[in-house]
Amino acid sequence: MAVKKIAVVVGSRANYGSIKTAMRAISEHPDLELQVIVAASAVLDRYGAVEDIIKRDGFEIISRVYMLLEGETPLTMAKSTGLGLIELSSVFDSLKPDIVVTVGDRFETMATTVAAAYMNIAVAHTMGGEVTGTIDESVRHAVTKMAHIHFPANKLAAENIIRMGELPETVHTVGCPRIDLVTEIIAENGDAPDNLPWDGVGERVDLQKPFLLVSQHPVTTEFDQARSQIEETLEALRLLEMPAIMLWPNPDAGSDDMAQGIRVFREHRKGDIPIHFFKNLPPETYTRLMNTTACVIGNTSSSIREGAFLGSPAVNVGTRQTGRERGANVIDVDHDRDQIVDAVSSQISNGRYSSEPIYGNGDAGKKIAEVLASVEVTIQKRLSY
Repeated sequence: MAVKKIAVVVGSRANYGSIKTAMRAISEHPDLELQVIVAASAVLDRYGAVEDIIKRDGFEIISRVYMLLEGETPLTMAKSTGLGLIELSSVFDSLKPDIVVTVGDRFETMATTVAAAYMNIAVAHTMGGEVTGTIDESVRHAVTKMAHIHFPANKLAAENIIRMGELPETVHTVGCPRIDLVTEIIAENGDAPDNLPWDGVGERVDLQKPFLLVSQHPVTTEFDQARSQIEETLEALRLLEMPAIMLWPNPDAGSDDMAQGIRVFREHRKGDIPIHFFKNLPPETYTRLMNTTACVIGNTSSSIREGAFLGSPAVNVGTRQTGRERGANVIDVDHDRDQIVDAVSSQISNGRYSSEPIYGNGDAGKKIAEVLASVEVTIQKRLSY
């Protein structure tokens, strides 16, 4: 049997954490050849140069795609998608993969899928079938309808994919590869990192004392409210008077306004409370911080996925994760400083939650590789009734 060439497109820090264990399993499988393509924010230093982390983890990057236009508006997102479609088509034409693996629901995911599908290359999609807010849900379901192999993270997501008319035999409920990483990291050392590289900006935080972990991104359908939304969260941090680790927002529409709000807060509130801002953190570091934080704040899916598995108290702010299946560890609030303060205070009083493996048990990467090695794909899709 000929070795299958599997191209994996990594477009952001979240992308990488969501597919790393599958990449490793693919590279180790005797019947598969891994082709790593980095694109969008993953190749840019302003978002933490994720490609450097990928290389440090031992993966060879076979191609880079520069597709992210400055501005972080709906217009630049649309144009970045188009640019990605053009550039990725050329990459796929050169590499000639048998299957392209794409992750989740971002604009680079859409560009990857359209390019591969039009070129009659089989598309394998992870994290499909989930329900959330903003444009992400539309992208996720559109990708599902173009993909040939589906790797949902849980039973409910798999059922949603089949209800959308996908053939049941193409749907493989494998769990989320991010949970694979969590189980490995915690088994090795789940304590707060003692060698955190303080290469961001802001005061250092004593990780042996209670601290908050903050990760908030713009909501593309509410991009014009991005600055006011982050200001409410920052003011809540000031009122809480607790040290915090905060990640820089992703490059979606509204990111520039959100970043400006953070910078103004830093200048005006510098010294009020110790907050350290990072462009990016390796998955291993982020997981250990999540495992030891007093509370996660923001609108990242990690507080829902990994948070449920770890039992991390979390406060989900706004609509970005609306509808996503979640555990008891999450309290939902609006973009309101008082609601955020009250919810965080309640979560700190409650403490850690019991683990809920909603998104898998830690073996998704190996399952994905096994399916890719054995699956026979029919490029022409049809609706299942």
